[in-house]
Amino acid sequence: MMPLQYEGDVYRPPSEANSLILQATVGCSHNQCTFCGMYKNKKFRIRNLEELKLDIEKSSKYLPNTSRVFLADGNALTIPSEQLLIILEYLNRAFPKLDRVSLYGNPQDFLEKSVKELVQLKNNKLGIVYLGLESGSASVLKAIKKGVAPEDIIQGAKRAKEAGLPLSITVLNGLAGLEGTVEHARETARVLNLIDPEYLGLLSLMPVPGTYINRCFKQGSIKELSPWQLLEEIKMMVEKLELTNCIFRANHASNYLPIKAVLSRDQENLLAELKWVLAQRRPGTLKSDLFRGL
Repeated sequence: MMPLQYEGDVYRPPSEANSLILQATVGCSHNQCTFCGMYKNKKFRIRNLEELKLDIEKSSKYLPNTSRVFLADGNALTIPSEQLLIILEYLNRAFPKLDRVSLYGNPQDFLEKSVKELVQLKNNKLGIVYLGLESGSASVLKAIKKGVAPEDIIQGAKRAKEAGLPLSITVLNGLAGLEGTVEHARETARVLNLIDPEYLGLLSLMPVPGTYINRCFKQGSIKELSPWQLLEEIKMMVEKLELTNCIFRANHASNYLPIKAVLSRDQENLLAELKWVLAQRRPGTLKSDLFRGL
């Protein structure tokens, strides 16, 4: 067994299932989002560079053919560029077949890095950043304590685009509750159109016990969307999307209806499918809650 150092639970995007996971940071530097319970028991810190180098050295002995590495935890992009560049250079030396390094980034992290710094990171095989947009609505972002406004997210994402650094954007359907579903869908589509990401993934909100938003749903101050209402919200958003060539997925375990498409190429067919499913509302079409999970 490879004795790497991990602190607490470690999370990764579904697409990084076959990647080597290295914990470059512990927790999330923001850690205030009302819907997220992943890092509440961790105090954020950037791991000591020498500790991380030891993990890389161990990994290179056991997994010398590693081609993909994911740097955990919540937003490793917050690491100062000079230090992150050292980590990337070390990874490149340790793994001759390295193809791509990836990590999570908060919107604030992009605003703290220049385009030049992002280009340097990209040139050292930082191949994709996973960015949680959650919503394009200013009121929703404020309510969930995201810490940024839509225009901040757009500005940060544009720096990544200018640097040629691919973005995988995550949106959380149902986040605004039934009262805010129309605004959530409309404004999220608006922001996505301005960012024009390479990848877009939709998750459906599953209130996590112990989080503030879960208490809001239980108390009734936010009304949870039904499975069909969640699908209607997705349809409203897709109708307004104007993306260039985006790999679109809504096949996460939390989603009631698995969806795959390339937008805008498949947009017409996707909308037709969503409208048909919503019109029919056949029992058994949507995934049972027994098979949903985070």
